[in-house]
Amino acid sequence: MIDWSPVFLSLHLALVSTVVLFLVGTPLAWWLARSRSRFRPITEAIVALPLVLPPTVLGFYLLILLNPQSAIGGLWVTVTGGSLTFSFSGLVVASVLYSLPFMVQPLQTAFSGVSSALLEAGATLGASPADCFRHVVVPMSRRGFLAAGVLSFAHTLGEFGVVLMIGGNIPGETRVLSIAIYEHVETLDYASAHTLAAGLLFFSFLVLLVVYASNRRSLYDHGDAA
Repeated sequence: MIDWSPVFLSLHLALVSTVVLFLVGTPLAWWLARSRSRFRPITEAIVALPLVLPPTVLGFYLLILLNPQSAIGGLWVTVTGGSLTFSFSGLVVASVLYSLPFMVQPLQTAFSGVSSALLEAGATLGASPADCFRHVVVPMSRRGFLAAGVLSFAHTLGEFGVVLMIGGNIPGETRVLSIAIYEHVETLDYASAHTLAAGLLFFSFLVLLVVYASNRRSLYDHGDAA
Protein backbone atom coordinates (compact mmCIF):
# COMPACT_ATOMS: atom_id res chain seq x y z
CA MET A 1 0.00 0.00 0.00
CA ILE A 2 1.34 3.41 -1.00
CA ASP A 3 1.94 6.02 1.67
CA TRP A 4 0.43 9.21 0.25
CA SER A 5 1.76 11.50 3.01
CA PRO A 6 4.84 12.53 0.91
CA VAL A 7 2.46 13.74 -1.81
CA PHE A 8 0.50 15.95 0.58
CA LEU A 9 3.72 17.18 2.21
CA SER A 10 5.13 18.06 -1.21
CA LEU A 11 1.96 19.94 -2.17
CA HIS A 12 2.09 21.83 1.13
CA LEU A 13 5.76 22.69 0.58
CA ALA A 14 5.15 23.80 -3.01
CA LEU A 15 2.19 25.98 -2.00
CA VAL A 16 4.00 27.70 0.89
CA SER A 17 7.16 28.20 -1.16
CA THR A 18 5.23 29.66 -4.10
CA VAL A 19 3.45 32.16 -1.86
CA VAL A 20 6.78 33.24 -0.35
CA LEU A 21 8.31 33.44 -3.81
CA PHE A 22 5.54 35.76 -5.00
CA LEU A 23 6.19 38.04 -2.03
CA VAL A 24 9.96 38.05 -2.53
CA GLY A 25 10.21 37.64 -6.29
CA THR A 26 7.72 40.28 -7.41
CA PRO A 27 9.58 43.35 -6.08
CA LEU A 28 12.92 41.82 -7.07
CA ALA A 29 11.71 41.18 -10.63
CA TRP A 30 10.29 44.71 -10.85
CA TRP A 31 13.62 46.19 -9.79
CA LEU A 32 15.53 44.05 -12.28
CA ALA A 33 13.13 45.01 -15.08
CA ARG A 34 13.33 48.75 -14.41
CA SER A 35 16.68 49.41 -12.77
CA ARG A 36 19.75 50.71 -14.57
CA SER A 37 21.99 50.07 -11.58
CA ARG A 38 25.47 48.71 -12.21
CA PHE A 39 24.64 46.00 -9.67
CA ARG A 40 21.80 44.66 -11.81
CA PRO A 41 23.93 42.12 -13.76
CA ILE A 42 25.42 40.84 -10.50
CA THR A 43 21.95 40.44 -9.00
CA GLU A 44 20.68 38.67 -12.11
CA ALA A 45 23.62 36.28 -11.98
CA ILE A 46 23.00 35.49 -8.31
CA VAL A 47 19.29 34.88 -8.93
CA ALA A 48 20.08 32.57 -11.86
CA LEU A 49 22.74 30.53 -10.00
CA PRO A 50 20.33 27.67 -9.10
CA LEU A 51 19.83 27.07 -12.84
CA VAL A 52 23.47 26.04 -13.31
CA LEU A 53 24.56 24.88 -9.85
CA PRO A 54 24.13 21.20 -8.99
CA PRO A 55 21.36 21.00 -6.36
CA THR A 56 23.67 19.19 -3.96
CA VAL A 57 26.11 22.12 -4.05
CA LEU A 58 23.39 24.59 -3.07
CA GLY A 59 22.08 22.14 -0.49
CA PHE A 60 25.54 21.67 1.02
CA TYR A 61 26.12 25.39 1.53
CA LEU A 62 22.59 25.86 2.88
CA LEU A 63 23.31 23.04 5.34
CA ILE A 64 26.35 24.96 6.55
CA LEU A 65 24.52 28.29 6.57
CA LEU A 66 21.40 27.11 8.39
CA ASN A 67 22.76 24.58 10.90
CA PRO A 68 22.19 25.42 14.62
CA GLN A 69 25.88 26.33 15.10
CA SER A 70 25.75 29.07 12.45
CA ALA A 71 24.64 32.66 13.10
CA ILE A 72 21.40 32.32 11.13
CA GLY A 73 20.61 28.82 12.34
CA GLY A 74 21.43 29.72 15.93
CA LEU A 75 19.21 32.80 15.81
CA TRP A 76 16.34 30.67 14.45
CA VAL A 77 16.78 28.18 17.29
CA THR A 78 16.76 31.02 19.83
CA VAL A 79 13.59 32.59 18.39
CA THR A 80 11.57 29.47 17.55
CA GLY A 81 13.13 26.72 19.62
CA GLY A 82 13.51 24.52 16.54
CA SER A 83 16.21 23.91 13.95
CA LEU A 84 16.09 25.02 10.33
CA THR A 85 18.00 21.96 9.18
CA PHE A 86 16.05 18.70 8.89
CA SER A 87 12.74 20.51 9.31
CA PHE A 88 9.87 21.70 7.13
CA SER A 89 10.89 25.35 7.70
CA GLY A 90 14.34 24.58 6.34
CA LEU A 91 12.78 22.96 3.28
CA VAL A 92 10.81 26.16 2.64
CA VAL A 93 13.97 28.29 2.82
CA ALA A 94 15.85 25.91 0.51
CA SER A 95 12.93 25.67 -1.92
CA VAL A 96 12.52 29.43 -2.13
CA LEU A 97 16.20 29.92 -2.96
CA TYR A 98 16.31 27.00 -5.40
CA SER A 99 13.14 28.03 -7.27
CA LEU A 100 13.82 31.78 -7.22
CA PRO A 101 14.81 32.06 -10.91
CA PHE A 102 11.61 30.27 -11.94
CA MET A 103 9.65 33.05 -10.25
CA VAL A 104 11.82 36.06 -11.04
CA GLN A 105 12.67 35.51 -14.71
CA PRO A 106 9.08 35.17 -16.06
CA LEU A 107 8.01 38.19 -14.00
CA GLN A 108 11.01 40.22 -15.12
CA THR A 109 10.19 39.47 -18.76
CA ALA A 110 6.54 40.42 -18.24
CA PHE A 111 7.41 43.65 -16.41
CA SER A 112 9.90 44.61 -19.12
CA GLY A 113 7.06 44.49 -21.65
CA VAL A 114 4.98 47.10 -19.80
CA SER A 115 5.18 50.44 -21.58
CA SER A 116 6.81 53.22 -19.60
CA ALA A 117 4.45 55.65 -21.30
CA LEU A 118 1.48 54.05 -19.53
CA LEU A 119 3.17 54.42 -16.15
CA GLU A 120 4.06 58.02 -16.90
CA ALA A 121 0.48 58.72 -17.95
CA GLY A 122 -0.79 57.24 -14.70
CA ALA A 123 1.64 59.36 -12.69
CA THR A 124 0.53 62.45 -14.61
CA LEU A 125 -3.08 61.71 -13.62
CA GLY A 126 -2.06 61.59 -9.98
CA ALA A 127 -1.77 57.84 -9.46
CA SER A 128 0.81 56.72 -6.94
CA PRO A 129 3.50 54.17 -7.92
CA ALA A 130 1.61 51.53 -5.94
CA ASP A 131 -1.65 52.35 -7.78
CA CYS A 132 0.11 52.21 -11.16
CA PHE A 133 1.61 48.85 -10.30
CA ARG A 134 -1.70 47.42 -9.05
CA HIS A 135 -3.95 48.75 -11.81
CA VAL A 136 -1.59 48.84 -14.81
CA VAL A 137 1.39 46.52 -14.34
CA VAL A 138 -0.37 43.56 -12.69
CA PRO A 139 -3.20 43.26 -15.27
CA MET A 140 -0.76 43.57 -18.17
CA SER A 141 1.58 40.98 -16.60
CA ARG A 142 -1.04 38.41 -15.62
CA ARG A 143 0.38 35.73 -17.93
CA GLY A 144 3.82 36.34 -16.46
CA PHE A 145 2.36 35.83 -12.99
CA LEU A 146 0.64 32.65 -14.15
CA ALA A 147 3.82 31.23 -15.69
CA ALA A 148 5.93 32.20 -12.67
CA GLY A 149 3.50 30.67 -10.19
CA VAL A 150 2.96 27.45 -12.10
CA LEU A 151 6.65 26.88 -12.86
CA SER A 152 7.72 27.66 -9.29
CA PHE A 153 5.09 25.32 -7.85
CA ALA A 154 6.02 22.48 -10.20
CA HIS A 155 9.75 22.97 -9.74
CA THR A 156 9.40 22.84 -5.96
CA LEU A 157 7.24 19.74 -6.22
CA GLY A 158 9.97 17.86 -8.05
CA GLU A 159 13.01 18.94 -6.03
CA PHE A 160 15.37 16.22 -4.85
CA GLY A 161 19.01 17.15 -4.24
CA VAL A 162 18.42 20.31 -2.23
CA VAL A 163 15.66 18.87 -0.04
CA LEU A 164 17.68 15.71 0.61
CA MET A 165 20.71 17.72 1.75
CA ILE A 166 18.84 20.17 3.95
CA GLY A 167 15.93 18.00 5.10
CA GLY A 168 16.98 14.38 4.94
CA ASN A 169 14.25 11.74 4.97
CA ILE A 170 12.08 12.23 8.03
CA PRO A 171 8.54 10.77 7.66
CA GLY A 172 5.84 13.41 7.96
CA GLU A 173 8.42 16.21 8.23
CA THR A 174 10.82 16.19 5.28
CA ARG A 175 10.04 13.05 3.23
CA VAL A 176 8.67 14.72 0.12
CA LEU A 177 7.57 13.08 -3.12
CA SER A 178 10.96 12.90 -4.81
CA ILE A 179 12.56 11.37 -1.71
CA ALA A 180 9.76 8.82 -1.45
CA ILE A 181 10.28 7.75 -5.08
CA TYR A 182 14.01 7.33 -4.49
CA GLU A 183 13.34 5.29 -1.35
CA HIS A 184 10.90 2.99 -3.19
CA VAL A 185 13.51 2.38 -5.90
CA GLU A 186 16.17 1.62 -3.29
CA THR A 187 13.90 -1.00 -1.71
CA LEU A 188 13.00 -2.42 -5.16
CA ASP A 189 9.36 -1.40 -4.73
CA TYR A 190 9.06 -0.41 -8.37
CA ALA A 191 5.26 -0.50 -8.40
CA SER A 192 4.98 2.26 -5.79
CA ALA A 193 7.82 4.21 -7.41
CA HIS A 194 6.08 3.97 -10.79
CA THR A 195 2.76 5.18 -9.38
CA LEU A 196 4.33 8.26 -7.76
CA ALA A 197 6.70 8.97 -10.65
CA ALA A 198 3.94 8.65 -13.26
CA GLY A 199 1.77 11.07 -11.30
CA LEU A 200 4.60 13.58 -11.13
CA LEU A 201 5.33 13.12 -14.83
CA PHE A 202 1.70 13.74 -15.75
CA PHE A 203 1.52 16.81 -13.52
CA SER A 204 4.73 18.22 -15.00
CA PHE A 205 3.34 17.75 -18.52
CA LEU A 206 0.14 19.59 -17.55
CA VAL A 207 2.20 22.44 -16.10
CA LEU A 208 4.16 22.89 -19.31
CA LEU A 209 0.98 22.59 -21.36
CA VAL A 210 -0.65 25.39 -19.38
CA VAL A 211 2.40 27.65 -19.72
CA TYR A 212 2.86 27.09 -23.46
CA ALA A 213 -0.87 27.39 -24.17
CA SER A 214 -0.94 30.66 -22.25
CA ASN A 215 2.05 32.00 -24.18
CA ARG A 216 0.49 30.94 -27.48
CA ARG A 217 -2.76 32.70 -26.59
CA SER A 218 -0.77 35.78 -25.68
CA LEU A 219 0.87 35.79 -29.12
CA TYR A 220 -2.52 35.49 -30.81
CA ASP A 221 -3.91 38.32 -28.69
CA HIS A 222 -1.00 40.57 -29.64
CA GLY A 223 -1.41 39.60 -33.28
CA ASP A 224 -5.12 40.45 -33.23
CA ALA A 225 -4.38 43.74 -31.48
CA ALA A 226 -1.85 44.61 -34.17
